[in-house]
Amino acid sequence: MTAQTRDALAQQHRRVRSQTEALASPLHPEDQVVQSMPDVSPTKWHRAHTTWFFETFLLAPNVKEYEHFHESYTYLFNSYYEVVGARHPRPERGLLSRPTVTDIARYRAHVDDALTALIESCPDDEWPETSALIELGLHHEQQHQELLLMDIKHVLSCNPLEPAYAEGQCSSRVATPMAWVDVDGGSVEIGHDGEGFGFDNEFPRHVVHLDPYRIADRLVTAAEWIAFVDDDGYHRPDLWLADGWAAVQAHGWEAPLYWWNDDDDWSVFTLAGRRAVDPAEPVGHVSHFEADAFARWRGERLPTEFEWEHAAAALHQRDDEQWQWTASAYLPYPRFQPAPGAVGEYNGKFMSGQMVLRGGAGITPAGHTRPTYRNFFPPGSRWMYGGVRLAGDA
Repeated sequence: MTAQTRDALAQQHRRVRSQTEALASPLHPEDQVVQSMPDVSPTKWHRAHTTWFFETFLLAPNVKEYEHFHESYTYLFNSYYEVVGARHPRPERGLLSRPTVTDIARYRAHVDDALTALIESCPDDEWPETSALIELGLHHEQQHQELLLMDIKHVLSCNPLEPAYAEGQCSSRVATPMAWVDVDGGSVEIGHDGEGFGFDNEFPRHVVHLDPYRIADRLVTAAEWIAFVDDDGYHRPDLWLADGWAAVQAHGWEAPLYWWNDDDDWSVFTLAGRRAVDPAEPVGHVSHFEADAFARWRGERLPTEFEWEHAAAALHQRDDEQWQWTASAYLPYPRFQPAPGAVGEYNGKFMSGQMVLRGGAGITPAGHTRPTYRNFFPPGSRWMYGGVRLAGDA
């Protein structure tokens, strides 16, 4: 990857950091401190953690006599970087009424000023390494912009008032019949080619063999999911993986997260509040277990992440609706090497017990995704934007 110019990176820095604040702006301070479950982080925490990243990995090591905004923030806003040191327990982030939302705004301004100065003053011989780390931090912040929205959606959904994050209009859709893209398979190259930014888990590019297969040109719709529900899909153990069936029993799943059934009228909670389910919209907020069960009910399967990537150019609704579960466990590519030091904990240490999603969602920042992007979550996760694209053998 080629180092960006200072001006280009400074513009990207301003754009990304201001976008985080814009996403938080519709929220009251009270909204920003709530943690509705352990997987959800308060909005205030996202704003602080992304700032902590720059302070910890760029400013403290590279700026002589850099003054931390507050020494305790090193502990409060570390997420999972063991090499850096101890951290506040994740399930207790919602207990932090202090520092305040105003304090976090001042923290962000302090770090932004120092980072701007670093971009301007970094020695030329250090610029390639420094700029790469800044760019990583900005893409990391874009990931948290998406997390901020999915988390506040869960927070607001737990409120009996059903408040909306922002006003929105529901435009009616027309679902097209599901069509299939036939793919010859063979030996294909998978992974990032090195042009432009990529996370470490997208490397190295390597060859995989694919048998001939077919993949749906669009995502599964809400109407198709309702048919699964009506056919007792959530009550048939023969459709489910063992862990999936256990999750159905333990959590009482009867439909996707945020769906309600009132006298056979389905409604859904969205960032714009509660509304009727649009039968033509892609189904979302389903777990990998649910996606796998639905595919089995349809007599199909989920695509592997390699099948998805190889066919990406031919897919509709590729990265602007719902992330798409694949049949692939989140594992390292051949010859994968995590970066040295604490930054190496970014992705590599999670390569166990997770499943890969590909594509993107309606809340994903513009320009953040690419066909090689590997998202990952535990198979039982539902609060993230997870949808379904079917595949099958040729």
